[in-house]
Amino acid sequence: MSDARQLDPESLGDHVDRLYRAAWGLCGSREDAEDLVQETFARVLRKPRLLRSDDDIGYLLRVLRNTFISSRRAVARRPAEVLAGEDLELMAGSERDTADRWVDSNELYGAISALPPDFRDALIAVDLVGLSYREAGRALKVPEATITTRLHRARQRIVRSLAIRQDEQRS
Repeated sequence: MSDARQLDPESLGDHVDRLYRAAWGLCGSREDAEDLVQETFARVLRKPRLLRSDDDIGYLLRVLRNTFISSRRAVARRPAEVLAGEDLELMAGSERDTADRWVDSNELYGAISALPPDFRDALIAVDLVGLSYREAGRALKVPEATITTRLHRARQRIVRSLAIRQDEQRS
C-alpha cells in the first residue's frame, strides 16, 4: 500500500514567493532567480509528480536546487558574458534610496550565492524559504543537527562577507 499522492499543479502558485527567495539566494541575481523558478515549474509540470509526504515545498526546493545545479553545469560550458558600464548604470535606477536598497539586497543575495553549497542550501531552506530545521533536514536529506551547524556557519560567513564589503566601500 502506497502513501504516495500526486502533486497538485494548481498549488504551485502558493509556493512562488518562497521558491523565488530560494532561487535568488542560489543565483545572486533577480533575473536569474525568475528564470530558475520558471524552469523549475516547467520541469515539475512536464509530467505528473508523486510525492510520499505532504511536504510540497521541500520537494519543490529539491527540484529547484537540482535545476540550479544543472543550469550551472550548462553555463560553465559556455563563454561568460560581461556587463558593460552603461548596463550597470541603467540597473541602478533613478531613485537613490531604491537603488541603495537594491544594492544592499543584491549584496546580500550575492554573498549567499557565494557560500559553499552545503551552507548555502541550509541558509536558503531556513532563512529564505522559511522551513523549520526539521523540514530543511528532510528536504536536504541531512540530520537536523547538521542543518543547525551549517546554518550557523553560513550566517557567520555572510556577516563577515558583508562586513568586508562595507570596509572596502569606506576605503
